[in-house]
Amino acid sequence: MKRTIKLAVVAALALGATSAFATNGSTMIGVGAKSRAMGGTGIGVGHGAESALANPAMITTIKGNNEVSFGGTVFMPDVENTNNVGMGAQVEESEADFFVIPSVSLASKLNDNFYWGIGMWGTGGLGVDYRDGAAATDMQFNMVTALQTMQFAVPLAYTTNGFSVAFSPIVQYSSLDINYDSTALGGGDNGAGVSQDVALGYNLGLAYETDGITVGAVYKSEIKFDIDDVLNNAMAGFLGAGTYTQDEMATPSEYGIGASYTTSGHTIALDWRHINWEDAEVYKDFGWEDQDAIAVGYEYATDGWALRAGYQYAEGAVQDNTGKNLAIDVAAQGAGMAELTNTLNMLGFPGTQESHVTLGGTYVFNETLSLDLTAVFGLENTETFGNFAGQDITTKHSEQGYTVQLNYAF
Repeated sequence: MKRTIKLAVVAALALGATSAFATNGSTMIGVGAKSRAMGGTGIGVGHGAESALANPAMITTIKGNNEVSFGGTVFMPDVENTNNVGMGAQVEESEADFFVIPSVSLASKLNDNFYWGIGMWGTGGLGVDYRDGAAATDMQFNMVTALQTMQFAVPLAYTTNGFSVAFSPIVQYSSLDINYDSTALGGGDNGAGVSQDVALGYNLGLAYETDGITVGAVYKSEIKFDIDDVLNNAMAGFLGAGTYTQDEMATPSEYGIGASYTTSGHTIALDWRHINWEDAEVYKDFGWEDQDAIAVGYEYATDGWALRAGYQYAEGAVQDNTGKNLAIDVAAQGAGMAELTNTLNMLGFPGTQESHVTLGGTYVFNETLSLDLTAVFGLENTETFGNFAGQDITTKHSEQGYTVQLNYAF
């Protein structure tokens, strides 16, 4: 058992060096192969060890006394930006189009009432790479951005008579990098640098199961982390030094409820999550709006295999800020610009994805070993807002991701 824990932690740390790109704003629609295959559902349906983040109370659904899951997602976003600043519109595709996102989970049954787990997951991120443009004429400003978050958790759960309650402390690693070149506007290279931080949070989970019906609820705390002067330096290229002095960012709080029904191998699951962007540091300054994510999933399972499908929808967190009078835009208008937040959102952090279709399945090799495969397709979404030059900026965004996960139960 101790050797298994060490292997899980080492594998997670090794995978953790990779980048992440996400879907609902800057968060994944779901963590783990089974959850992602069922539209990101996991609050009111159990997925064993991988349930630790979706709803820690669901780790009580592991098969056997112990379960370990090792997985990874190959994630391929397709982002195209068209920006017009009065010198003609320029179209460019982001080269940030291939990422690997890790997932390592372990859950163990201590006795009939107590369960615990440990794991590390890539939980979110966002970024673009427009370095292919010529600096002198580039309306995407050679912008390169990268936000990454990983979470390490130790879920603790208690269950009795079908009712489960859980608490999971969270350790989050975050990094933020922003670089661009404003030569096209008479400026220069604005290298803001990279900031990294480790911060703490927690998840709370509840679940109740009876006669094939399961209901669940979850709360995820806000996690604030330092970004040093990265964003301040980046904003100085537009507004001047010292105009924007925010040195703290936040992964937003979430809460949600879910339910599922299982009969004769068929399972239908439904989740609702509220993501609180409007109160999260930095995101609120840039006008990100709260999201209500609705996910529906289906599974048909036999002793030897399972098939899954799902759908999730959440209106994009990035909406048109024209007329909102955000502090950053007020400062920009004082400097002779229009909606600066629209430009930076659509160009550097385009959290505009809305609809996802998911498919997946499991093959069971024997009583202890199984393999999950999942495909997630983020349907193309196109948004056009007003930019800081009083013209239009348009972002076209679609995604696809493929997850492989190996599960070992004993």
